[in-house]
Amino acid sequence: MKRLIIFFTFWLWPLVSSSCPVTLDFEMRKLAGDEKIRLCEAYQNKVVLIVNTASKCGYTYQYEGLETLYDKYHDEGFVVLGFPSNDFAGQEPGSEHEIRKFCRNTYSIEFPMFEKIRVREGVADPLYAELASQAGEFPRWNFHKYLLDRSGKLVGSFSSRVEPENEKLISAIEQRL
Repeated sequence: MKRLIIFFTFWLWPLVSSSCPVTLDFEMRKLAGDEKIRLCEAYQNKVVLIVNTASKCGYTYQYEGLETLYDKYHDEGFVVLGFPSNDFAGQEPGSEHEIRKFCRNTYSIEFPMFEKIRVREGVADPLYAELASQAGEFPRWNFHKYLLDRSGKLVGSFSSRVEPENEKLISAIEQRL
């Protein structure tokens, strides 16, 4: 009997008790680094805004608004997660080190930034494939935003035209905090 309990505890319990939402059940590497982060462990029970970013885009100025949102609501359990992507018109051509330097030096970005990935339909990283599947839409350009509630449920998909200061986006965030 003791062996059965040990087997259950070490082998089956993670399968039974896993409460990680599929939207966060990914391991991603930090931008320009080697450290990998389990999104579920790091951001579960937080309101999460996931954004595909680019440094040479007409929407790049949105970095400032995203950082403002992060600063304003971070202590209440909100986080912005940035994912650079070169999928649209080659607007993120730099290396991860160049991207990190640009974000820090130009916009003083403190919110978590992760590895450069693909977000377009047909080639999307599994994280973005999952988000797009649930939202019914893939990003059509840089700075598309997906909003997750504290349980990891997708509660909003916002086009690039929706700026971080947009009342609908802010209201959706505040309702979940």
